[in-house]
Amino acid sequence: MSKIHLVSGACGFVGRNLVKRLLKTTEDFIFIVDDLSAGTPEPENWYNQPLEKEIQDLKIYGPNERLIFRKGDFRDFLREIMQDPNFLNTRYGFNFPKFSDVYHFAAIVGGRAKIDGDPMMVALDLSIDAEFFYWVCNYKPSRVMFPSSSAAYPVDLQTDMDAIALSETDINFNGSLGQPDMTYGWSKLTGEYLAKIAAQYYGISVACVRPFSGYGEDQDLTYPIPAIAARAAAKEDPFEVWGSGKQGRDFVHIDDCIDAILMAMDNISDGSAINIGSGKLTSFLEIIEVFTKIAGYTPQIKPLLDKPVGVHSRYANMDHVAEKFGWKPKISIEEGMKRVYEKALERNKK
Repeated sequence: MSKIHLVSGACGFVGRNLVKRLLKTTEDFIFIVDDLSAGTPEPENWYNQPLEKEIQDLKIYGPNERLIFRKGDFRDFLREIMQDPNFLNTRYGFNFPKFSDVYHFAAIVGGRAKIDGDPMMVALDLSIDAEFFYWVCNYKPSRVMFPSSSAAYPVDLQTDMDAIALSETDINFNGSLGQPDMTYGWSKLTGEYLAKIAAQYYGISVACVRPFSGYGEDQDLTYPIPAIAARAAAKEDPFEVWGSGKQGRDFVHIDDCIDAILMAMDNISDGSAINIGSGKLTSFLEIIEVFTKIAGYTPQIKPLLDKPVGVHSRYANMDHVAEKFGWKPKISIEEGMKRVYEKALERNKK
């Protein structure tokens, strides 16, 4: 029969875009778990298929009933599977094989305000990831994806003195790791280490990715790109920017992120990580300029120096990914930001 895949945190920005891609490009079943604690929408708000039926605490979508949603803490779900690996069939009456591919997006997430404003809550990611990998090493699914983050890179390589393109080798588990970005960076770095342990000691096929600043049309307004787009669409003037606006990031569209995640899943099994980025450093002032140019006006810029801004410069060296896997992003900053702006216009009209 068809395969069944598991996606945790599946209603978040990256998770739901991955789920939509899998449903579009495969005939497999997708079991998704999300507690919706971050304010993310249920599938009926982003999956363009009807709710077909409900079985106990599950919602099942689409005419082929391929999307199965359970609302709840992913750790609770893992504990139930640990007690009964055949849990889906014994509790719900399905006839599914074991999970084939597992994509782990469950996490305490948020923008810079969350990372700096509530670091101990973000540290709960350590608990989520530890329980996840403990389950993985016992359950042994076919393949596992662990999304790390560019926040795992040492912050001393991301200062305003020199803008350095961050390479995969800048994180060396056999040498000096440096200081990652707050508890979020530490949790992602620890997750990468657990991935390597799972691969080396338990024979699990694990791929890790380090996305840089992913963005897209359906991203939450707590993130900078959709928020800036919405303010440009409303013709804000003066235009507020957190910090000086000179701090830069590597912006990569969500469609390219999903392409890279699936490519990594097909090509990496030893727990190693690759960058996902454009390889270009773009400041927030430049982003504002792109959006306001699309909107057709030139506002005064108002820096908000009391707001959290994170590191000064963070962008990816994409040489390794290009040379080893032949991958590069397809969507330019201009095209991607235009898509986000058009979506912001739609929102503003509602």
